[in-house]
Amino acid sequence: MDFEKNALDLIQFIETATSPFHVVSSSVALLQQNGFSELNMKEPWKLAKGGNYYTVPYPSTVFAFTIGEYTHASSNFRIVATHTDHPCLMIKPNADMTSNGYRKINTEIYGGPILNTWLDRPLSIAGRVALTSTSIFEPEIRYIDIQKPVLTIPNLAIHMNREVNKGVELNRQTDMIPIIGLVNDSLNKDDYFINYLAKQLGVEKDQILDFELYIYNAEKGQLVGAEEEFISCPRLDNLTSTYGALRAITSGSRNDGINMIALFDNEEVGSKTKQGADSTLMTMLLEKIYEGLGFSHTRCLEAIMRSMHLSVDVAHAIHPNHTEKSDPTTFAKLNEGIVIKINNNQRYATDTKAIASLQQLCEAGDVKYQKFVNRSDIAGGGTLGSLVSSQIPMLTVDLGIPMLAMHSARELMGVKDQTYMNRLLYTFFTA
Repeated sequence: MDFEKNALDLIQFIETATSPFHVVSSSVALLQQNGFSELNMKEPWKLAKGGNYYTVPYPSTVFAFTIGEYTHASSNFRIVATHTDHPCLMIKPNADMTSNGYRKINTEIYGGPILNTWLDRPLSIAGRVALTSTSIFEPEIRYIDIQKPVLTIPNLAIHMNREVNKGVELNRQTDMIPIIGLVNDSLNKDDYFINYLAKQLGVEKDQILDFELYIYNAEKGQLVGAEEEFISCPRLDNLTSTYGALRAITSGSRNDGINMIALFDNEEVGSKTKQGADSTLMTMLLEKIYEGLGFSHTRCLEAIMRSMHLSVDVAHAIHPNHTEKSDPTTFAKLNEGIVIKINNNQRYATDTKAIASLQQLCEAGDVKYQKFVNRSDIAGGGTLGSLVSSQIPMLTVDLGIPMLAMHSARELMGVKDQTYMNRLLYTFFTA
């Protein structure tokens, strides 16, 4: 198994995937390179058996699917769902702030990041900007990635905060405001940030109507450890899963049945959006596929009941300095394979039949696996699994790659585990 190559390929993908829009853009480029054809959700579909397709219903969400040569109305779906977003900071509409000669950018927290890990980092900006157009309902949309560190949030020196090492609660409005420069003759003017943004886009500032701009950690990922056993990298949650899904859909297929990946947005804030997993978007897609193949709506419903869905998101590994935070018997380790996440209260959508099927898939693909439950007195995070399975009632398993420092500005995983994930998802799509 080529553990190092797969790890470096993941790092390279993450470097381009700096906002949900750029995740989708990079995903589409990979799909197109592998012969996938684009479909428009607003138009009727006429699909061919043996075809490879993708659709982007919204700019931060993408679906891709393959149709086996011998697919028929009694075939089934195999679906891998992940998400494109990550906890971070976002820029507010009226961004400019100044304080004693510093020029600052007003921000809002997106999701649940570990705030102190964003301090003293080189930060950059990526997202999309809406510009004026000739059509009221179709503003011009431009993607932007500054691709260099233009922001930072400096820590308060220990001399001015002697209790800092005893733990300090950071205020989201006052402590998480990055600086972008100093006020001087060339910068001392109104609307600095909009002017800066307009310059980067090559437009007039009056053309800018609105934006969705994410602040991201501009540090590059790398292998770490004496034997390079680990990957230290921003945005591992959940681009490990997204990259594994893309690798699988572009390399694995079945003669009979439909394979699909669903890369949703807004998981980190609850998924209750039009582009999130807690919507009817996937249901619409499955119905359009069956209709595009000439099969009836009833046969689509029957196919759903024969199908299987993998909800793939990262999992918690046991912490070297805080083993007491893990379950005493059922915990996950780095480099020991993918993690089957179990919760009897259905925060993870997994049951015994689903677990047994996944274990056999792992064995068929020579994939290491392990099981995980949270301590009974610690509530774990939610995933897409329960949300999707409540909309589309099919056999579902929640699984992921084990990691440390989840939701940090820089997270840590085992160098071998991406290979195990890639192999599992490939096996899922080919078995």
